[in-house]
Amino acid sequence: MDRATAIFVDGIGTAAATSGILTQLQGRIFALLYLHPRALSLEEVAAELQQSKSNISVTIRGLVEWHLVRRTPIAGSRKDHYEAATNFWRVMQEVMERRFRWNLRQALAAASEAERALEQGGRGSDAPSREAAAFITGRLMGLRLFFTAVDAAIGAFTQGKAVDGETLRNVVPLMAPAHKRR
Repeated sequence: MDRATAIFVDGIGTAAATSGILTQLQGRIFALLYLHPRALSLEEVAAELQQSKSNISVTIRGLVEWHLVRRTPIAGSRKDHYEAATNFWRVMQEVMERRFRWNLRQALAAASEAERALEQGGRGSDAPSREAAAFITGRLMGLRLFFTAVDAAIGAFTQGKAVDGETLRNVVPLMAPAHKRR
């Protein structure tokens, strides 16, 4: 592997490791395939990255699922060959839908469950004071408004529509008491 490719492969691997989406090896595989002019076999990828073929095979499946890498048939070869995706718009749509939107919806579900628990009340030490319940309700409402707006923004983004950042910025301050706004 030439020096420029090695620098890029290691750099993308490092970035991927902190992304919360891909592993370092997935980042390195993507980077190698992205800078290569033709599809590579698992054996070629393994040799270039000094990894076992089985490790590359398992790891590359995740890249295929994220649409970052695709299997490409090569005439006359029975081996699996792979190439990197170059349609980053499609890749970002997939990441936004499958990763970020899913996380937002998990947070919204937790807020809904907490609100139901507040509505049902509790007994004895399980029940928050009226003041605490009002505070929790306000916080949950602010979170719900903001995350619902972000969810809608992600939906607009993935459909290629405009996203209004000002709307997102203004949601939570509306819920905060005037003396606590920052």
